[in-house]
Amino acid sequence: MTTPDLSGSVPILVKEGARAILRLNRPAFHNRLERDDVVFLPKLFDTIETDRSIRVLILTGTGRTFSSGYDMQAMAKPADDGGRESGAQEKRGELLFSQLCDRVEKIRIPTICALNGSVYGGATDLALACDFRIGMDGMKLIMPAAKLGIHFYYSGQRRYIAKLGLSAAKRLFLTAQPMETAELLRIGFLDEIATPETFGARLNAFATALEDNAPSAVQGMKRSLDRIARGEDCRDEVDAAFAASFRGEEFTEGMRAWNEKRKADFKDPRS
Repeated sequence: MTTPDLSGSVPILVKEGARAILRLNRPAFHNRLERDDVVFLPKLFDTIETDRSIRVLILTGTGRTFSSGYDMQAMAKPADDGGRESGAQEKRGELLFSQLCDRVEKIRIPTICALNGSVYGGATDLALACDFRIGMDGMKLIMPAAKLGIHFYYSGQRRYIAKLGLSAAKRLFLTAQPMETAELLRIGFLDEIATPETFGARLNAFATALEDNAPSAVQGMKRSLDRIARGEDCRDEVDAAFAASFRGEEFTEGMRAWNEKRKADFKDPRS
């Protein structure tokens, strides 16, 4: 794995086998997300999604904090794209960030947020946009929007409610009080808690479990689960995919491996 540049930079992307590891890399500023990061990250997501050999994305941070959120000083400034932006309207910082989190939610492959430390502000939504979250014991979450006079954007509130429930969302948004690791596990923000000694092993085990399963089935069910959670009417498409799966190569290999009591060797048919 490539050693991160501890002096600080835009996010770093490395590939390890079937997984991509994307690391926020401004530890001196608690991995604060700046405008350059918000513009650069979607390009990295495009790179990841065009590589059909990648089956899992891990999003993590350098240092002791996952991320302190989006740079408040840049929040209200319009983007300077040198006129390359399609259309006449400039995107404001807060819109760019909300669109970044929406993009993470729609990534084709499963995503794991490896919370190496505490998470603040908009970065909490970036973590919620991932499919799974593993937290370092002792981390905490702070959503300070109410203390800063910020009315959080729609898609972020939707994710909070969908994944944590209305009561937990109101508690975090309206009180702006920190929430500790054990409570984050209880409300469903975290899927697992690991100690510093076990963090890497637990993350690897979780990623391996995702990598070993049939990629088309995993990616298809991720997409349909998200659509169902958003209230979209996709019954016919999901049922059609269910029926088609019995005629696919993944089902053939999965059943053969099951009967032969061995690990299945799934190949992405589109790779």
